[in-house]
Amino acid sequence: MSDTYKTIAASTEGIYKEKGSKFLSFAIPVRDVEEVKEIVKDYRKQFYDARHVCYAYMLGAERKNWRANDDGEPSGTAGRPIIGQINSRELTNILVIVVRYFGGILLGTSGLVVAYKEAAADALNQTEIIEKTVDEVINISFEYLLLNDVMHVIKDSNAQILQQTFDNQCVMQLSIRKQDAPVLVSKLEKITGLTIEK
Repeated sequence: MSDTYKTIAASTEGIYKEKGSKFLSFAIPVRDVEEVKEIVKDYRKQFYDARHVCYAYMLGAERKNWRANDDGEPSGTAGRPIIGQINSRELTNILVIVVRYFGGILLGTSGLVVAYKEAAADALNQTEIIEKTVDEVINISFEYLLLNDVMHVIKDSNAQILQQTFDNQCVMQLSIRKQDAPVLVSKLEKITGLTIEK
């Protein structure tokens, strides 16, 4: 199993027009389902006058947590083509929203599938795709006297310090690429008096 995944660097927008209907698309980097819900709620408010606010998202490095929503369009004509575009680029931690303004002419199911697919593709074509590593967070605590030893191990392992507090008892939160975590943990375990909380 790879410990990297592809996502987008920043939010982008796209558009597709067909027979008077306008499909505005938005690709947004996200971290979890709660964030997805908040963003979708905001877009529904912002585009309150639109006929449909359809979306699809993919979460997690394994790309197993996903959902496609047709928001009242015929089943499978909106969410599925959007998730298809996310999948074709193997992206995750991403939400793609397509807002439809109806132009008065029905597009039919195949027309809708094409429109949602093209709108999603347009937003995704504007994005910068980046590769990220799957990281593990390790919490450690130790006496201040051990600080030099700890910093030496951290430097050697390329771990990042996310948070730290220094007192008589020091507490640190480290982040490291998942595949490198076991080596870091075994080095830290050799420091007498240091506690690791997973």
